[in-house]
Amino acid sequence: MATLSTDTPRPAAGRSDTRFFTIMALVMCAATVSGFVLNLALGRSSFAEPATVHAHGIIFMAWLGLYAAQAISIASGNVALHRQLGRAAYVVIPVMMVAGTAVMVHSAQARGGPFFFAVNEFVISNAMGLYCFGGLALWALRVRRHQGWHRRLMLVAMSILTGPGLGRIIPAPLLIPYAWPVSIVITWIWPLIGMWTDWRRHGRVHPAYWWGMGINVGVFAVSMLIAYSPVGYAFTEWLIAGTPGAGRPMAPFLPPGFGG
Repeated sequence: MATLSTDTPRPAAGRSDTRFFTIMALVMCAATVSGFVLNLALGRSSFAEPATVHAHGIIFMAWLGLYAAQAISIASGNVALHRQLGRAAYVVIPVMMVAGTAVMVHSAQARGGPFFFAVNEFVISNAMGLYCFGGLALWALRVRRHQGWHRRLMLVAMSILTGPGLGRIIPAPLLIPYAWPVSIVITWIWPLIGMWTDWRRHGRVHPAYWWGMGINVGVFAVSMLIAYSPVGYAFTEWLIAGTPGAGRPMAPFLPPGFGG
């Protein structure tokens, strides 16, 4: 990680980068929220859910607000506030891991997860993606003194969380049996935009993107291998055994009368 000390940008480039990361943060947050708002407006979801789901929603929306506030605070030059928000993130991120795991278990047991995803994909790949976010976000906080690494690692981490929002915008039932990998791959557009911007502005892609995306893509690939292994199937079946979620097929499917 010797490159950590070489990422101090020129003043003009630093201001340009700050604008870019602020815009990206706000766009990613808006895209994530839009997916949930669209689902609510179309009647695909409601507030008639147990406390676990509401707590998860509040905690993750709090993170979106925190992430956006961090971007805005540094763009406005309020470094003191940015640092205070960063300390809060050390608390929020582990809470997100717990809340995210709890709501995934609830969804798997209550209905087997969304019908257009395989249950084993939803349980294992989804969980590993969440933990990948947590690991990358905490790494970004640890290298906060190295602005180039901090910003880019946090962007890659945040891109993972856009999956649930973007997944509610795409026509997932029409993408069966590939709805899950498609919903993951589309989140890679955000880091790819960042990598292209780096190359255009600086003539190279910052190593933080290579590390961040290497880990992100690698975790996804491993998660799918595990999900479709005997161990993955056995764990999923154990998790949903004796619950309503066990009543649906393991593979993605269209419910009877869907779209009719």
